[in-house]
Parts: sequence; structure tokens; C-alpha cells
Amino acid sequence: MDRRQFIGASAAAGLISLGGTNAARAQQILKFTITCGHPPVFNWVKVLDETFLGTIDRELAAAGSPVKIEWTKAYGGTVAKLGAESDALKTSVSDAGLVSQIFEAAKFPLQQVTLQVPFGSPDIATVSAIVQKLNGQFTEMNDAWSKNNMMVLGIVAIDGYQLITNFPVNSAADLAGKKIFVPGPIANWLQGTGAVAVAGNLNTYYNGIQTGVAQGAIVSMSPVWSAKLHEVAPHITLCNLGAQYTGSLAFNLRSFQKLPPVAQEAVRKAGKAYDAEFAKTQTALAEEAVKNLRAAGANVTTLPEAERAKWAAMLPNLPDAWASQLEKQGVKSARPLVNAYVEGLKAAGVKPVRDWKA
Repeated sequence: MDRRQFIGASAAAGLISLGGTNAARAQQILKFTITCGHPPVFNWVKVLDETFLGTIDRELAAAGSPVKIEWTKAYGGTVAKLGAESDALKTSVSDAGLVSQIFEAAKFPLQQVTLQVPFGSPDIATVSAIVQKLNGQFTEMNDAWSKNNMMVLGIVAIDGYQLITNFPVNSAADLAGKKIFVPGPIANWLQGTGAVAVAGNLNTYYNGIQTGVAQGAIVSMSPVWSAKLHEVAPHITLCNLGAQYTGSLAFNLRSFQKLPPVAQEAVRKAGKAYDAEFAKTQTALAEEAVKNLRAAGANVTTLPEAERAKWAAMLPNLPDAWASQLEKQGVKSARPLVNAYVEGLKAAGVKPVRDWKA
């Protein structure tokens, strides 16, 4: 038996029917691995550890289930490197974890939808709810997970992206000629500004800015404080590029199917608990980060609405270009998906700086 099989010869029968013999009621242990490319210093990993795993334990205990899952916590890229977490889940090296699909656009093309609509909603819960709805509405979007041996349980929508730099920014024109770190498809947000996009991630920003690889980064606020990025990029420009869907809490399908119904339900509830707790705590951390950055002496300014509009107007029609490219690759849902996302924003009361159309 491998590590995902229940210990004990009679375990399977005992898990299928919890109301049987004393042997069936005896505790059964399942050894699982949970992975993430980011270290626990970031909130999405902390909530994964505390809320997701904690909820599973509580739900199983409340149901009187004999199942106990013992987790090997492989965070910080110890098993799955950032941007390669899906490979660990697909091949059953990992049973559950956070997938940073922002770095895997080829494998998860439709999961990049919010990134095609910058200057959208700053609210994590709003973006998460819209994405959850779209994931159930568009089969082609959901199929990207199932064909890679995964199911989605939760959404990681990062608080509104802002700009951090080692030079002052008072207008969109100030970006011209500057090198700016960006993760994955966010490079498109610099088109037309004259800035040079440099590929990077939270694990590389500090040293990269310190050594001159780039002069700033587009990033959300909470990790700016936790990763001390203001030490090398003290100019914080709040330009509200929008909360973005960048990651997913996923579960290995084969591992999930081995669980009895009571444990499957516990996992699903834990996914919903993760969504709610992450949105709440990440929002609070973003607000706290701005206060801390100001107190630490960072130059925190707000980009005027007129300059936000100028920046948005500089960009090409990102959703249309994205949809056209995916259609050439045989992905049929891109255009209706991005339009559904924009309509979802409007229905939530969001008034985009630019009325994006695909």
C-alpha cells in the first residue's frame, strides 16, 4: 500500500459504513501531503494551514468519523516550487495545496481572466465570488482542473495590486523607461506606458530591486509589508489595479475519491471556510500594511483618478487580444468568459475606469 491508502486491512470497509462494528469505528489514519510554493509568512499559506486543515479536523470529529488525516506540510517550495505546484498535484506527489496558476497560463488559460481586466474591483470577496460562479458556469474553465487530476475548493484573490518603486510616481508618464517586476500575465498592464516588464515573483522582488534588476514591482499591499519590500522600494503608489484571481486551493482527484462521503464533505466545507477566512484576513492585512508602511516612513501616495484613467487608456484592448489568441489555440470560452466577468463586476456595483470589451 502507498502512503495514500488507509492503514489496516479492514480500513476501506470501515470507512464506507461508519455505523458497523467496533473495528470499523476504530480510528483510521490517512497520510496526505499538502504543498505550496510560497512560505508560511504569506497569509494564503497561513490560512491554508490554520483554517483549511483545522476545519477538516473539526468536521471529521463532529461527524464522529473514524478518519484522521495526518498531513505532511510541504510549504515554501520544499516539494513543489512556485509555479510548479500543479505538477505535484497532477502526479499525486501532493494530495492538496495551493496552485499559483498565474505562473501557469499555458496549462490554465481561462484562469487568467481577471488579469485581462485591470483597474477592476479592489474587493477580494467580490472577485472571489464572481470567479467561483464562472468556474461553475464555464465547463471549459473547470475542465482545466479535472484533466490535470485536480478539483478546485477555494479561490485565492489577492487584494488590489498597487505599485512600489525606488523612485516617486506622480503620473502614468513617470513609468516610462523604468524596469518593473511583474508576475506572469500582469506584464500586459505595462503595455503603452513605456515601462519595461521584468518577470519576477514575491520570492525574488527584494533582492532584485536591491541589486538593480528592476526599479519596482506591481504587487498587492499585504506582502509588501510582510516581505519588507518597502526597505528597497520606499515609494508606494496606491493606484488600485484591482484584486486579482492568482491562485487556487486544489485537491488531488484520486486522493479525494478515496475519502468516504463524510470526509469528502469535510474537505468541501473546509474549502468554503478557507475562502471566507482568506478574504477577511487578507483584506484586513492589506489595510494594516498601508498603515504600517506609512508609520515606517514609506512615501505612500494615491495616484489621481485622472492618471488612473490615462494609464488604462494607454493599454491595448487586453481582453480582446487575449480572447483572440486563445481562440486560435482552440479555447472557445475566452470571449464569453471575459464578458461575463466584466458583467459580474458591474452587477456588483463596480464602475471600471475603462469599459473593457472582448
